[in-house]
Amino acid sequence: MAKKPAAGTPATAVLVDQKVEHPLHPYDVSPDAPNYGALVAQALGIGPERVFKTLIAEVDGKLVVGVVPVTGDLDLKALAGAAGGKRAALADRAAAERSSGYVRGGISPLGQRKRLPTVVDDSALALDQMFISAGRRGLQVALAPADLIRLTEAVIAAIRT
Repeated sequence: MAKKPAAGTPATAVLVDQKVEHPLHPYDVSPDAPNYGALVAQALGIGPERVFKTLIAEVDGKLVVGVVPVTGDLDLKALAGAAGGKRAALADRAAAERSSGYVRGGISPLGQRKRLPTVVDDSALALDQMFISAGRRGLQVALAPADLIRLTEAVIAAIRT
């Protein structure tokens, strides 16, 4: 039986390599649209609490990935604490894109060019399946939170506002 194509992103390549079930879900929402995450959830026909965004922040001078539901914002102070630092600020867009290898609106916590410490919001643990970027704009991947945590070696913490 032939393998299903991996949609050609480093994120999906990781999932295929690790034999993780990962249904892909395309959608059509402009990355510049206000309330982007809610629109993605609506386009996919799922609750917005199941859709997570990947944000890259600078914690005490080092880049860190925060994965939070689109229904809230990243609590930078909580992220700093979870990452063992004191201060955090969102990373410059160019630095985030350069480090991850992805473009804004398509940054995935998986398959990043440079592996960064990752913190996943604890709300993911209440879900059987969460949706994250599959590594390009217009494509989400559904997977078990435990798989994302394992593959990114993530810390779990309350990092949403």
